[in-house]
Amino acid sequence: MPKMNGFELYQKIVEIDPNIGICFMSSAEINIEALREVYANVSFGCFIRKPVTIDKLVKRLLAELD
Repeated sequence: MPKMNGFELYQKIVEIDPNIGICFMSSAEINIEALREVYANVSFGCFIRKPVTIDKLVKRLLAELD
């Protein structure tokens, strides 16, 4: 996304619907604890590291929806 990152997009989405579920996905090495300090109001409940198979992706998303 050229104008914002995923966390900034998340903040805009939850302004519209605070109950929406979000799954973050990245192939980058992510330090979740560091991100929690920068984005204190972001929930990191669902984070998927790429590469991921379709089966694992579907299972993870279904688990988040339950």
